[in-house]
Amino acid sequence: MGGFFGVASKQDCVLDLFFGTDYHSHLGTRRGGMAVYGEKGFDRAIHNIQNSPFRTKFDRDVTDLKGNIGIGCISDYEPQPLLIHSHLGSYAITTVGKINNIDELVADAFANGRTQFLEMSGSNINPTELVASIINQEDTIADGICHAQQVIDGSMTILVMTKDGLYAARDLYGRTPVVIGKKDNAHCVSFESFAYINLGYEDRKELGPGEIVYVTPESVETLKAPGEEMKICTFLWIYYGYPTSSYEGVNVEDMRYHCGKLLAGRDNVTPDIVAGVPDSGTAHAIGYANASGIPFARPFIKYTPTWPRSFMPTDQNQRNLIARMKLIPVDSLIRNKKLLLIDDSIVRGTQLGETTEFLYRSGAKEVHIRPACPPLLYGCKFLNFSRSNSEMDLITRRMIRELEGNDPDENTLAQYADPDGERYQAMIEAIRKKLNFTTLRFHRLDDMVRSVGIPAEKLCTYCWDKKGDCRTCGHCK
Repeated sequence: MGGFFGVASKQDCVLDLFFGTDYHSHLGTRRGGMAVYGEKGFDRAIHNIQNSPFRTKFDRDVTDLKGNIGIGCISDYEPQPLLIHSHLGSYAITTVGKINNIDELVADAFANGRTQFLEMSGSNINPTELVASIINQEDTIADGICHAQQVIDGSMTILVMTKDGLYAARDLYGRTPVVIGKKDNAHCVSFESFAYINLGYEDRKELGPGEIVYVTPESVETLKAPGEEMKICTFLWIYYGYPTSSYEGVNVEDMRYHCGKLLAGRDNVTPDIVAGVPDSGTAHAIGYANASGIPFARPFIKYTPTWPRSFMPTDQNQRNLIARMKLIPVDSLIRNKKLLLIDDSIVRGTQLGETTEFLYRSGAKEVHIRPACPPLLYGCKFLNFSRSNSEMDLITRRMIRELEGNDPDENTLAQYADPDGERYQAMIEAIRKKLNFTTLRFHRLDDMVRSVGIPAEKLCTYCWDKKGDCRTCGHCK
């Protein structure tokens, strides 16, 4: 994933930029960056944040950077923002999204003229640099952003800083959010709606799908009106989003309470306590406990002073190790207890399976698992939700292959997505046995949509039922 923050102000903006960007640290764990424009022109700082927080890496830069316009980002992949010099002038750019047709777009760039791209480790091209190359094919930055939105297969939200202002563009189908805040003599652009509240900004507007705006300290001008079709990522509420954020008017924490409430409404087990796998499972569990009357408790506590999010390392074994290391058990809340755990999702199943075995070893009598979303059947095409190299990394697909004896066709996979079907029940039972849960019940897709509370046709549910790829289906059927 990733997140960004931008400021256009009549005064020095570096402190606002620093804290606003830092408030996006939950969205990425590899790179952080800030770029500003001031009396000395463009200036930039980028640091690796894999082993230390954004704040500690950028403390010195806050005193060194000066400017009244700036953009910052937290990235889970490429270094950014990038500084670009082209026929459109000099600008800085940062992006959030995923490009599926990167090879095709690079080939087109080579065919249209002599150009080059800097290679990152692994001979990969920086996607943000490619986006800049596409923008530079047009006569204006706004036209270039429109062009990028049209030719990129995937999703791309873009923030561009010139010496005079900011161009902000939400991706074509609104899979990720962009909000504008305002205060005296300044505007900000943010991925997360809460990131500017403590900085004195008030809500001004939330961009619609594909909308492009130009932001200065004095004004916000719409350059491209929003489109009608929206497919915002449902995982923003389930997992990625910070509890105090809202998307399309729906608060993350409130959605998770509703999610837990609906999970409880379909359940028939009687555990001693309900718990959430911290942090994203906690609010779901509170909603479940409030609706069921079963006490909420924390049988293990996340050790937050030194451990960042569990998906920080690129190596899966390291991620599993960190997931174990940062959860500290509370023996009196585990021993001889029947536990019901709510996690945001089950992807590979490795971490939750190891957590369950740990609870049994610690004396738990039963461990009931309730994921807050349906079974994941497809890898995300749009937001790099998982670093899986293959859909066979998903525990659902591995169990389906075992049950079918081969890789199923799309019609068969659709049956595994139907919570009322026999194939679905067989898959759930296979996962339960594999991971040694006492019982397993996933959130239903229709209930999850109800938990969010906005029309289903506005939500991307691709990773659960392959619906949401507007370029393929035309009307997101």
